[in-house]
Formats: sequence, C-alpha cells, structure tokens
Amino acid sequence: MAELQSLVAESSSAQLAFGAMGFPVLMSVLKEDREDIELVRGALETLVSSLTPVDTAQRPKNAIQPASMNSDLLSREPESISLLLSLLSEDDFYVRYYTLQLLTALLSNSLNRLQEAILTIPQGITRLMDMLMDREVIRNEALLLLTYLTRNAEEIQKIVVFEGAFEKIFSIIKEEGGSEGGVVVQDCLELLNNLLRNNASNQILLRETVGVEPLISILGLRGSAYNFTQQKTVNLLSALETIELLLIGDLETGSGKDVNRMSNQNALAQKKVMEHLLMLGVENKWVAVAVRSLALRVIGDLVVKNPQNLETFASKFTGEDSRPEPALNSILSIVLRTNSVHEFISADYIFKCFCEKNIDGQTMLASTMTPQPSLLSHAIVQDDSNLSFGSMLLRGLISSESEGDLETSCRAASVLSHILKDNVRCKELVLQIQLEAPLPSLGAAEPLMHRIVKCLALSSARSKDADQGDASLAGRSYMQPIILRLLITWLSDYPPAVHCFLDSPAHLTYLLELVSTSNASVYVRGLAAFLLGECVLYNKNDSGEGRRDAFAVVDAISQKIGLTAYFLNFDEMQKSAFFTSAPSTLERKPLTRSTAASTTEIEDAENDGTDAKHEHPILVSVFDIQFVNLLRRLEVDIREGIVDIFSHPKSKVVVVPAELEQKGGESDGDYIKRLKLFVEKQCNEMQDLLGRNSTLAEDLAKSGGGSPSVSDQRPSGGTGRERVQVETLRRDLQEASQRIEILKSEKLKIESEATKYRDLATKMESDLKSLSDAYNSLEQANFRLETEVKALRSGGSVDLEAIKAESREEAQKDSEAELNDLLVCLGQEQSRVEKLSTRLAELGEDVDSLLEGIGDDAGIPDEDDDDDDEN
Repeated sequence: MAELQSLVAESSSAQLAFGAMGFPVLMSVLKEDREDIELVRGALETLVSSLTPVDTAQRPKNAIQPASMNSDLLSREPESISLLLSLLSEDDFYVRYYTLQLLTALLSNSLNRLQEAILTIPQGITRLMDMLMDREVIRNEALLLLTYLTRNAEEIQKIVVFEGAFEKIFSIIKEEGGSEGGVVVQDCLELLNNLLRNNASNQILLRETVGVEPLISILGLRGSAYNFTQQKTVNLLSALETIELLLIGDLETGSGKDVNRMSNQNALAQKKVMEHLLMLGVENKWVAVAVRSLALRVIGDLVVKNPQNLETFASKFTGEDSRPEPALNSILSIVLRTNSVHEFISADYIFKCFCEKNIDGQTMLASTMTPQPSLLSHAIVQDDSNLSFGSMLLRGLISSESEGDLETSCRAASVLSHILKDNVRCKELVLQIQLEAPLPSLGAAEPLMHRIVKCLALSSARSKDADQGDASLAGRSYMQPIILRLLITWLSDYPPAVHCFLDSPAHLTYLLELVSTSNASVYVRGLAAFLLGECVLYNKNDSGEGRRDAFAVVDAISQKIGLTAYFLNFDEMQKSAFFTSAPSTLERKPLTRSTAASTTEIEDAENDGTDAKHEHPILVSVFDIQFVNLLRRLEVDIREGIVDIFSHPKSKVVVVPAELEQKGGESDGDYIKRLKLFVEKQCNEMQDLLGRNSTLAEDLAKSGGGSPSVSDQRPSGGTGRERVQVETLRRDLQEASQRIEILKSEKLKIESEATKYRDLATKMESDLKSLSDAYNSLEQANFRLETEVKALRSGGSVDLEAIKAESREEAQKDSEAELNDLLVCLGQEQSRVEKLSTRLAELGEDVDSLLEGIGDDAGIPDEDDDDDDEN
C-alpha cells in the first residue's frame, strides 16, 4: 500500500491506471479491513493522492486530467460516499483527517454530484458538523470541506444552520482572535457568507439566535490601528461582505424582501455598526483601499430607503473631537480628491443610496449650494472644514481649468446627478444658481447649467487629445458620460431646465455636433442623442420664439444629422453591454480563497483603465440599472414625440389665403357655399398630407436607421429637389391648418351668438307669460271687489245695524265663557291652598304668617325682585 501511494503521488500516468482498476480494491479494504488501522490509513492516503493533480505545468491544456477523471469515477458511487462518511466516526486521528481531505478533493472536482449524494445519506451532514468540535487540524479541514459543500445548496445550508453552525462559527472566530486571526477566520466567514447569501430564513435565524453583535465585533480594530497584514485585510473584507449580504437581502421580490432587508438594517444600526464603518472607510487612512471601498459601499446599503438610518447618518461627524466634520462632507472630500477609482465609485455610491427616494435629504443638500466669492477665485483652498457641503460641491463643479480639476468637476457632477434625481424642488433650486465671472470684464453672471455645458465641451476637447495619442489623458472615457448623465437627469420631466439649456444657441449646435461626430464613443453619441430628445420631449416653450421650440429642435436634427442617423444612435446604445447584460453580471464575485489575493491588491490594478473585454469601472457605475431603465423609457417617448411633431404641424401660421374674403357683389349665400367647398377641398388635401407624413415618420422611427441614410446615397440634385418638395408640402400643410383654424373660430363665434339669442328669446317668452298671469289675477280681484261694493250699497244701514248687534252678542258670549273658565281655575287653586295649609299645619308650620303680605306684594314688582336677589 505504501509503494502504491508513493507511485500514484508522483506520476499522472499511474493515477490514470489506478483509476481504471484500483478503486474497487481500495474501497473493499476500507469496508472489510476496518480493524487494520495502518492499512486503512494507507488506502485513504492513496485515494487522496489519486485525486491530487501532478505535473500540471508540463501537461498541455487540452490533455486528459487524471485527477478529475478519478474524482468523477469515485463520486459516481453513492455507496462510496456513505462509506467515507462512516469513517469519520473512527477514533484514529489520521483516518478522520485523510477522510476529510478525500471528501474535500471530491467536492472541488465534482461539487453538485457530491452535494446530492451527501443529502441522501442519513446523518451525513451531522457527522461533518461534529468534526468542527474535533482537534484543531481536523476542525480546520472540516471547515474547508463545509465551505465547498454549502455553495449554492439551499437545503444543505438549512441543515447546517439547524445543526448550530452560527454558534460554532463565531466560537471559532473568537478563539482565533477575530480579524487578527489567520486563514481559519477567513474560512469561517466564507462559510457564514455561503449560509446567508440569498437565504432569508437563515438571515432571520442569525438575527434571532446569536444576533449581529459577534459579527460587528470583528470590525473592531484591536492592537495597532496602523498594522494591516494581508490576512487581516482579507478577514475584514470577508466580515464586510457578510454585512453587505445582510443588507442586500435575498432574491425574493416584493414587500417580503424589503421587510427582511429593513429588519437587517435596523438590527445592525442598533449595534452601532455605522461607527465601525466610518472608522474603516473614512477616518483610518492606513486601511487598505479594498477595505475602505467596501466599507463605504456597506454604508450606502445600510442607509438606502431607511428613514431612521438616513437621519442618523446625516447627523454623524468624523475626525477628531477638536475639529469634527460632518460625515457627508468627509465622504464628498473622498469623492473629489481620492486617487483610487474604486474608492471614488464606493463614495459616490453612498450619495446615490442617500438620495434614493429621500426628498428631504436631497433638498437639504441642494439648499446648501450657494455661490460664495471665495469659490470663484483660482486659489486652491486646502482646508474644507469651514465650507458647507454645497460650497464644496460647487467649488468642485466649477474648477475645470486643468486636467486634474476637470476630473474633479466630473466627479462633482456625478454627486449632483444623484441630488437632482426625481426631485423637482432640487432641480429648481440648482437652476437658480448664478455664477459670477472671475473678472468683471469677462461678462455678466451665467447659470450653473451653462458652466456645466462648458465643462462637457472641455472634456470633449480632452477626449480628442487622448485619441491623438496623449497618454496622460488615456482611460478617461467616463468623463463625458458622467456630465451627460447629469444633464439628462436635470432635464428629465422639467421644462424650465430645457429652456435654460436652449437659452444659448451654441448649446444646441454643440449637441448636434456631438451626436454626429464619429470620434465620440457609442455611449457619448447615444447620451447626447437622448439629451437632444429631451429638448424635444420636455420643451414647453410658449414665448413664441421659434428658434427654441420643439419644432425648431426637430428641424435642426433633420437638417444637420438626419432622422435615420439620429435614431441609429439609439440602436447602437441598445446593442451595448450595459443594455444587453443582466445586472447580476456586473456585480462583485463572492470572496473565496482563490479570489482573496486579487481583491486585496485592487489598488495595484485599478489604474489600468479599460481593456478589450471590460469597460472602465466608473462607466459601469454610471450605467446602473436605474439609469438604463430611464433611457429605455426615454427612447420610446422620444420616438413617439418626434413622430407626433411630424404628424401635427405648428398651429401658428401668418399666411391668410385671399379666398377667405368675400368678393364684391357676392351674396352671403354664395359666399358661404364657396367657403364650404374650399374648406372641404383643403381638409381632404390636409388629411392626405398628414397621413403620408405620419406613415413616413412611423416607418423611420421603427426602422431606426437599420440602413444608411437614403439622402446620403442620392445625388445632390435629387436631394435638393426632394427638400424643395418637402418644404412645399409643409407650407401647404401650414396654410390648410390655418384655414381650418379660422373656420373653426368663425363657427364657434356663430354658434355662441345663436346660443345667446336663443337664451334671450326663451327669457322674453317666460317674462311675457308671467305678465299675462299677473294681469289675469288682477282682473279677477277687481271683479270681486266691485261685486262687494255693489252689495254694500244696495243693502243700506239696516244690514249694518244687524251686523253690529250680531257682533255684540258674539263678544258677550265670548266674555262669559272666559269668566266661567277663570272661576273654575280659581276654585281649583283655592282647594290646593286648603290642602297645602292643612299639610303645613300638620308639619307644625304657622300658615297665617306664611300667607301674610302675599296679596300686598302682588302690586310691587321692584320689592319682589329685591327679595329674589337676597334669596
């Protein structure tokens, strides 16, 4: 067995031969000769050697790999896996050790098959978990084995957690010294990350069992804060990745994911994780760039869409107690000054997360942007501690005199785009900012937007210099896209920004050149085309200035670029990697033993710029999923808007045709008949022109420039003739539209007058009816009165005396009835008084003294009032 092991360990051909015949023999040894420990040890060691590659450097890439073949053969037999797991219960140290090594080798080559096999074996995972409590060497091997076993295996992850994985992992980390520990801490954190990645139930279990405090304690810097070994850096990166996994949540969609993510955010914030993150990402300058970058990114994930954490973060300060600085100002300084590309991306990501659906936070930042005289001077101010956030941002935006300052302007533009995103109030505040010229002789104040467009033009000039071979400007392909993203975000659904942009005629001319130039990249041409489209889509110019309205912009596009070439820019953007790749392909890979070394050395490779396969990392951050979705929506709206403009001409035309005037001697009837015929003819012509124009525009928008412009392939004479025809058709269309509008207005005027007269006639008719009714009622009253007068005159005084006597009798009867009623009431009152007097006498009261003076008081109301007041 010893000779066999030595041979297999040294020769790949021996491994190949062993795989063909040796496995059944050795597996039978493990099964039947368990008492012979030495033999079992040798068999296990031989099996491990047969799965370990040898001579890999000398073998061609396409050659057969004996170790991989042997792993495949051994993992095909579920009985073999069950037999190996049973060996873990043996007392011999080396048997358990070699068994774990053998299972790890199988997992590294045949992961899925072994995961399925272990799941079917009763108590299989339990035996592996028991190895974590074994001696240190075996524990470390079992830890490595479990990191392989739990990758992308949700069922195994749940079983491992059920077996108490969290408690055991944190116990080992604490025993090894936390972040100061060795590779074992790294393996523990890798296993922990496998258990938490995209697994909501395990994340909830972690919160509710051991909590997040043991995890946060790993971030605490023990010992010297200036001593960062590579292993300590990897350990910190692994712990930060764990926190990031908790803050990202899981793969679920809907409210469930947000609830779990917010619960993780709140649990971490309550344990003061933000202080540790600010220490690692902002305050401690000795930390490796990779750690600083990831710590900043985790801060963004901690605050995004969480009102409580956003408020806490906005009030945080960094630096020494004697000179504290707001955390937002410190992070803005990192954005503007860092030499690390990845650190800039991470710091910029914080502002993206801070401004995401945080209207109050965006407004708070934008309100501090007030220009100050010191910002306009060219002197470099080293101390930013006395500047507000907005002043620092403005100084970064307007400092584009040298290459370094142009870089700073672009970075500041990126932060400003987050502040303006989906916030009309912030767009309004920043649009009102006016910048004074450095010298009075250079002109009056100009809007901040115009200064940003100048920065865009300057970056375009630097891009041309880079194309001509200036090595110092290479790798700056992201500058123009960053500024274009800012302008697209600013103009989106905000017409005043469009008007401000078009106030300078040079802006439209420059934008047209940027779209049509062949030297610019696909992204620059595409974003410039989107910006042009917004000048059409959100152009609500009602001032009557034709050079600034949407029709003028569309005419300029048609004449300078051609609609076919213009729409072609959209199609080229749609074919780029940012539109075709899923967002997951642009995310960071999990941190493992194999990727840890390259991750910690991120600062050494970050300035390499771009290569043939990958875009610049800053460019990747510019085209995030939200911005790509915005561009997709804009493209649809822009195409529809341009088609709509081509289908509906301007409503204001100054030409009034002579046919609309009445000729001399022409009767009104003939004039109206001639007008009707003229309008019918013009309507038919206009509908025909509109239909043809709309069809052509829709076909052009749908084709999107799949072939070169037709006008480019035709001779110049044909192009000129076609343009004349188009202009003639457009003029006819405008005249017909004007005639229709005039006739519509006349029709409305006549209809309104007819309605007015109709209402007047109805009112007069109702008044007449009311007068007639009143007259009839008066006639009847008059007739009745006359009849009564005649009757009185003919009856004489006899009737009058009789009436008086009758009235007297009736009055006497009424007074007698009233007197009788009064007497009855007095009798009732007298009986009540007698009863009361008797009752008072029984109670011992003097009735006469009580009744004394009652009759006299009846005629003196003033004294009664005084007695009432005293009582």
